[in-house]
Amino acid sequence: MTAFFSALLLGVGLSMDAFAVALCKGLAVRQVKPKHLLCAGLWFGAFQALMPLLGYLLGASFHAYIEKIDHWVAFALLLLIGANMLREAFFGKEDEGTNSSFSPKVMLPMAVATSIDALAVGIALAMDTSVNIWLNFGVVGVTTFLLSALGVRLGAAVGKRFEKKAQIAGGIILIFLGVKILLEHLGVI
Repeated sequence: MTAFFSALLLGVGLSMDAFAVALCKGLAVRQVKPKHLLCAGLWFGAFQALMPLLGYLLGASFHAYIEKIDHWVAFALLLLIGANMLREAFFGKEDEGTNSSFSPKVMLPMAVATSIDALAVGIALAMDTSVNIWLNFGVVGVTTFLLSALGVRLGAAVGKRFEKKAQIAGGIILIFLGVKILLEHLGVI
């Protein structure tokens, strides 16, 4: 699997919470303007890109202490994040995006909330010394920007029909990446 494809899968997986919230924002706005697409894309994309970088820097600072179990740490973090996304999809959560405002007061908490898992993923990425954090940083940010803008557009068009499916897909992708990291470090693949 190429580094770009892995980064793209990671970007899609991490962006699903932001995509789901963007769907709700689109549903609330109904009359979508280009500024709505740009605003959602920038807020969510920027935070989804910065959080893995911050997590990577944190993880790299203590990597030497846990190097022998780093693949298990990465696997556990990605498994927990993915499982949490699946739990939220199947058992529900608060509807974060129903407010039609795109003001910083509304968007900042949503951008932070939807990117917390990206911080943990960044820590997991620091456990793999072959990871190009800059590639992941860029691909995650661009992917989230595009999917968030698309989410606003789709939300206005079709409503909440795809929110649950987006979260399920994101959870499965993150679990898959965790298993991939574990199997690579164990020499299975």
